[in-house]
Amino acid sequence: MISDLQQIKIGLTDSHDCSYLKDRKERVAVALDERMHSASSYEVLLANGFRRSGDTIYKPHCDHCNACNALRVSVPDFVLSRNQKRLVKKASNLQWQFKSELDEDWFDLYSRYINARHHDGSMYPPNKEVFHQFALCSWLNTQFMHIYDGEKLIGIAVTDILSNSASAFYTFFDPDYTLSLGTLGILMQLEYCQQQGKQWLYLGYQIDECPAMNYKVRFQRHQRLVNQRWQG
Repeated sequence: MISDLQQIKIGLTDSHDCSYLKDRKERVAVALDERMHSASSYEVLLANGFRRSGDTIYKPHCDHCNACNALRVSVPDFVLSRNQKRLVKKASNLQWQFKSELDEDWFDLYSRYINARHHDGSMYPPNKEVFHQFALCSWLNTQFMHIYDGEKLIGIAVTDILSNSASAFYTFFDPDYTLSLGTLGILMQLEYCQQQGKQWLYLGYQIDECPAMNYKVRFQRHQRLVNQRWQG
């Protein structure tokens, strides 16, 4: 896509058990060039299938698997499905607000979410310092979309804000809430992108064999990065 990407320094991690697919090994390519650690460069890297964890920029580089496809939604072309319209109607009482800092009661919400939904994952047990290392980035405008039911905080969507796009980084929410807050978080981020005239909302990697990720493909129109070409 861009010739500069052929010149950047890449480091490869060792292979280890895949976090998403059993009996698979995973490893990632890490962008080592400090000049890539800027909002403008990262936006280009996002368009080439990279993501971040903390300040680290990476991309899947597995030896015998290419199940991970970067996925993004074209904001101007986004159309609510019938089910999404019903969900939005049910959630008409909810409000969202971007903040540069987390509300004081965020960790209680995060802990309940991890304990209920990801007790066998890498973020368990919930830890404030680990979360901050994972979610924060020193060279990006990372905002926290707070979702409220009245005055009650029920969800937070960590969002990287870029000049022409936004990246849905991580969302956690009340695991006992009756509505699908994961889907609503993306719909609210899309609403923000529409208001701000963004072209893309990046949703991370899609793995068709991982049922927990299949909600991502329900946002239309979306594109997948397959063999370094966006399709869809």
